[in-house]
Amino acid sequence: MIRLGYFEHPSYVPMLHHAYPLWREIASASGTSLLHITGIAEIGPPDGALVKGTLAASQLHGLEHEVLSAAELTRRYPAFDVPANYVAVLQPNGGYLEAEPAIAAMLKLARAAGATVHANERVHAIEPHGSGVRIVTERDTVKATAAIVAAGAWTRSLLPQLSVPLRVTREVMAWFEPIDVPAIVALPVFLLESRYGMHYGLPAPARGLIKFAKHHHRSETVDPDTCDRTISAADEALIRTALAAHVPAASGRMTAAKACLYTVTPDGDFLIDRLPDAPQIVVGSACSGHGFKFAPVIGEILADLATTGTTTYDISRFKLSRFG
Repeated sequence: MIRLGYFEHPSYVPMLHHAYPLWREIASASGTSLLHITGIAEIGPPDGALVKGTLAASQLHGLEHEVLSAAELTRRYPAFDVPANYVAVLQPNGGYLEAEPAIAAMLKLARAAGATVHANERVHAIEPHGSGVRIVTERDTVKATAAIVAAGAWTRSLLPQLSVPLRVTREVMAWFEPIDVPAIVALPVFLLESRYGMHYGLPAPARGLIKFAKHHHRSETVDPDTCDRTISAADEALIRTALAAHVPAASGRMTAAKACLYTVTPDGDFLIDRLPDAPQIVVGSACSGHGFKFAPVIGEILADLATTGTTTYDISRFKLSRFG
């Protein structure tokens, strides 16, 4: 999901303004359709974190948006069923990215630009080596001037000198067959804050399904190497409860579900920085479950840090020093 009015914090909005044209550039260069603009509805109580945060970011940055009452929302999108006191913030520029094709497109462009890609090769260590770095894999040892580590849940195991208390959590996303297909197809992507937590939905008209999940699912801390990826009835219930209550037209048969991992910082913000004692190693990870939409911007920042040691973007919010 991609959106401009960012409830997490208004400081993300300038990066998002850069992300949209970069995603379109990647799509054009790779000949792939990646970014789909559907609009976005962010729904919840008017004093909740979602609505308050989205409005704060939208107003501060002058973003196009409108606010609907619950009655106005359900008139426009009958699939929703929310309490009468809820409101919805609608932004026309919201939408979704196709994640797997996006990764494939970026790998294709990297290879075309001369990169060598080592797939399915476990990395055992990334270590300072003189003024450079040594990368030890299961097949080889590579020496380089600098390394960018964007290893998600494995960041701490690869960078044991990192003092930030990162937490890896198990998340579950599910796909449902709608009961009322036309009502679901007409929906924008949406975020929903309710008494059941924070959920998100992405209608997938081409597949006749809706993707729906709870942000921070159970917030259970796991080991990325031993995490149980099987989906339980309790996992489905945690997701379906909110779906059945607030988007009943979508609450048909669950056709698929997958477990994935978040890597969460104590404050929920990203880590983008050079290591203090080894500036030739750059870390860009721990995006706390909301980083993919920023990928091309973060890529530019990481490349700048690795090659010049600095960046024109304001990354003060993401520095390691904020943890002391």
